Amino acid sequence: MRERITARVVLLDSEDRILLMKGRLPSDPTAPGAWFTVGGGVEPGESLVEAALREIREETGFADARVGEVLWRGEQIHHDRKGRPVLVRETFLLARCAGGEPVRDGWQALEQEFVDDIRWWTPAGLAACEEPVYPTDLALRLTALLAG
Repeated sequence: MRERITARVVLLDSEDRILLMKGRLPSDPTAPGAWFTVGGGVEPGESLVEAALREIREETGFADARVGEVLWRGEQIHHDRKGRPVLVRETFLLARCAGGEPVRDGWQALEQEFVDDIRWWTPAGLAACEEPVYPTDLALRLTALLAG
């Protein structure tokens, strides 16, 4: 089975809001979307931090982000457009930036096709969200992170 190493970013602004994207998987483009963190695949020769910074710039336009500690790791199996399984190994990193309105200028074709929205969430707003969020316990993890 093919593996994909990813750097996922818990990106917080100066108000402790988290930036999330809403999109669908290419393997199931008609499925309802889910909210998820900024981030993506680690390219050959990149460190996790380098990948996180690149993904932040590409997906948001923010160039002032500072990447910190690894928060947690996980893995799951997704399927590509041809239905083949892919083992996705995720590392979630904490990052902070000044905030502002994200721009989509750096989005790749896949992001343009499958990402429907991007916005800042307060911890309370995320906890009250009735739409799917990944990871499913992100609101609890964010609350614990901000509590120290």
